[in-house]
Amino acid sequence: VAPTTPVCEVPSSAMTGTVVQLSCKETEGSPPSEYQWYKNGIALMEKTGTGSSRAANTTYTMNKKSGTLLFNTVTKNDTGEYFCEASNGIGLSQKCSMKRMQV
Repeated sequence: VAPTTPVCEVPSSAMTGTVVQLSCKETEGSPPSEYQWYKNGIALMEKTGTGSSRAANTTYTMNKKSGTLLFNTVTKNDTGEYFCEASNGIGLSQKCSMKRMQV
Protein backbone atom coordinates (compact mmCIF):
# COMPACT_ATOMS: atom_id res chain seq x y z
CA VAL A 1 0.00 0.00 0.00
CA ALA A 2 1.45 3.38 -0.95
CA PRO A 3 1.95 5.92 1.84
CA THR A 4 -0.55 8.70 2.48
CA THR A 5 0.45 12.30 3.07
CA PRO A 6 2.33 12.33 6.38
CA VAL A 7 1.40 14.55 9.30
CA CYS A 8 4.33 16.78 10.26
CA GLU A 9 4.70 18.48 13.60
CA VAL A 10 7.14 21.39 13.44
CA PRO A 11 7.22 24.00 16.21
CA SER A 12 6.82 27.49 14.77
CA SER A 13 9.34 28.88 17.23
CA ALA A 14 12.01 27.51 19.55
CA MET A 15 14.39 29.00 22.08
CA THR A 16 18.12 28.79 21.33
CA GLY A 17 19.78 25.99 23.28
CA THR A 18 16.64 23.97 23.95
CA VAL A 19 15.82 20.43 22.86
CA VAL A 20 13.36 20.40 19.95
CA GLN A 21 11.73 17.39 18.32
CA LEU A 22 10.02 17.44 14.93
CA SER A 23 7.84 14.48 14.09
CA CYS A 24 6.45 12.97 10.91
CA LYS A 25 3.99 10.08 10.66
CA GLU A 26 1.70 8.34 8.23
CA THR A 27 -0.22 5.18 9.04
CA GLU A 28 -1.55 3.80 5.73
CA GLY A 29 1.68 2.65 4.10
CA SER A 30 2.45 -1.06 4.05
CA PRO A 31 5.28 -1.93 4.44
CA PRO A 32 5.80 0.89 6.97
CA SER A 33 7.22 4.07 5.49
CA GLU A 34 10.66 5.51 6.02
CA TYR A 35 10.86 9.25 6.55
CA GLN A 36 13.28 11.80 5.16
CA TRP A 37 13.43 15.33 6.55
CA TYR A 38 14.29 18.34 4.42
CA LYS A 39 15.43 21.81 5.45
CA ASN A 40 15.01 24.62 2.90
CA GLY A 41 14.48 21.96 0.23
CA ILE A 42 17.71 20.09 0.98
CA ALA A 43 17.65 16.53 2.33
CA LEU A 44 19.11 16.26 5.83
CA MET A 45 21.74 13.58 6.27
CA GLU A 46 20.95 10.77 8.66
CA LYS A 47 23.20 11.12 11.68
CA THR A 48 23.03 8.85 14.69
CA GLY A 49 25.24 8.17 17.62
CA THR A 50 28.34 10.09 18.64
CA GLY A 51 32.02 10.08 17.86
CA SER A 52 33.78 10.38 14.54
CA SER A 53 30.68 9.48 12.49
CA ARG A 54 29.05 12.67 13.65
CA ALA A 55 29.87 15.93 11.93
CA ALA A 56 31.04 18.67 14.28
CA ASN A 57 28.38 21.13 13.10
CA THR A 58 25.52 18.62 13.29
CA THR A 59 23.13 19.28 16.14
CA TYR A 60 20.39 16.81 15.22
CA THR A 61 19.57 13.12 15.10
CA MET A 62 17.20 11.90 12.38
CA ASN A 63 15.43 8.55 12.74
CA LYS A 64 14.11 7.41 9.36
CA LYS A 65 12.02 4.62 10.89
CA SER A 66 10.15 6.72 13.47
CA GLY A 67 10.15 9.97 11.49
CA THR A 68 11.61 12.05 14.31
CA LEU A 69 14.14 14.83 13.89
CA LEU A 70 15.65 15.66 17.26
CA PHE A 71 17.75 18.76 17.92
CA ASN A 72 19.81 18.41 21.09
CA THR A 73 20.49 22.15 21.23
CA VAL A 74 18.90 24.30 18.55
CA THR A 75 20.79 27.32 17.26
CA LYS A 76 19.81 30.24 15.07
CA ASN A 77 21.32 28.26 12.18
CA ASP A 78 18.48 25.75 12.56
CA THR A 79 15.89 28.36 11.57
CA GLY A 80 14.35 27.39 8.25
CA GLU A 81 11.59 25.72 6.29
CA TYR A 82 11.13 22.05 7.16
CA PHE A 83 9.09 19.26 5.62
CA CYS A 84 9.32 15.50 5.53
CA GLU A 85 8.72 12.84 2.93
CA ALA A 86 7.32 9.35 3.52
CA SER A 87 8.21 6.50 1.18
CA ASN A 88 7.98 2.71 1.30
CA GLY A 89 8.92 1.75 -2.24
CA ILE A 90 5.29 1.48 -3.37
CA GLY A 91 3.64 4.24 -5.37
CA LEU A 92 4.77 7.83 -5.06
CA SER A 93 6.44 9.20 -1.97
CA GLN A 94 4.31 11.72 -0.09
CA LYS A 95 5.38 15.03 1.45
CA CYS A 96 3.77 17.12 4.14
CA SER A 97 3.46 20.85 3.67
CA MET A 98 6.50 22.94 4.51
CA LYS A 99 6.54 24.60 7.92
CA ARG A 100 8.86 27.31 9.15
CA MET A 101 10.69 26.98 12.44
CA GLN A 102 12.10 30.22 13.85
CA VAL A 103 14.83 29.88 16.46
